[in-house]
Amino acid sequence: MDNTIVGIDVAKDRLDVAVRPSGELFRVERNAGGLERLVERLRPLAPSLVVLEATGGFETVVAAALAAAGLPVIVVNPAQVRAFAKAIGQRAKTDPIDAAVIAHFAEATKPEPRPLPDEATRMLADLVARRRQIVEMIGAERQREKLATVRIKKSIARLIKALEKELDSVNSDIDDAVHSSPAWRDKEDLLASVPGIGPIIARTLIADLPELGRLDRKKIAALAGLAPFTRQSGQWRGRSFIGGGRTSVRTALFMGAMAARRHNPILKAFFCRLVAAGKPKMVALIAVARKLLTILNAVLRDQKPWQTA
Repeated sequence: MDNTIVGIDVAKDRLDVAVRPSGELFRVERNAGGLERLVERLRPLAPSLVVLEATGGFETVVAAALAAAGLPVIVVNPAQVRAFAKAIGQRAKTDPIDAAVIAHFAEATKPEPRPLPDEATRMLADLVARRRQIVEMIGAERQREKLATVRIKKSIARLIKALEKELDSVNSDIDDAVHSSPAWRDKEDLLASVPGIGPIIARTLIADLPELGRLDRKKIAALAGLAPFTRQSGQWRGRSFIGGGRTSVRTALFMGAMAARRHNPILKAFFCRLVAAGKPKMVALIAVARKLLTILNAVLRDQKPWQTA
């Protein structure tokens, strides 16, 4: 039983479940009754891992129900599962097959379960994501405005005004959420003590990277998509590159790195040293973002604000 792994393909209305190594397949509805039946069937199996793909939010309530039942659950990146399916030559695609591939992927890669964010953290993550969407919509409308006719510009101006009003409302909701939680308020203060980190970046990290301060620097860099991967074959060695991870976190850290290379004395010197050594500026900026993440991880781990000396 210790090696039993469950893969679940999540759809809007149903859940397809595959169990390894037994090969058992079954299906339940994605509703309250279906989740109860799912837990009842999985508990006797005592799985070592239950794995779901991130599917645009449909997986959230399923993961929460499984975690509440004491089952070891993890949500994985669907791109990794698709790459795994391609690697093993699995071209056919149905929901039961997808569930079996997810279970096989987990069996082969053994991802480590982590505590799921609580309801308050998920709410903050939703607010931060909504803020990001509104900012992107405002940016898109401003780009359209440059080429629009006078009549269309009036329409765009009205929409931008409405979006800016909604942005103010979401910002207020984020402020209320952070300031109503002493733990989040303390985290924000600690993160913002590092030059280059403002309230928006700090809150993005609190919402989208709750593991910050609880993992070592290599694991936290991998979650943020800042861990370097090297391409090598025999005598040939290609450039290292970054990828994967949580896009919103990586974007926030790049924003922080751009500010830190100007205003953070240690990271500014680090960036200049890399450029002087012949590193391309983008490579140096990635290194600054990775070092910034390491600093932030240590600040939360040690519960001590940034100190230059």
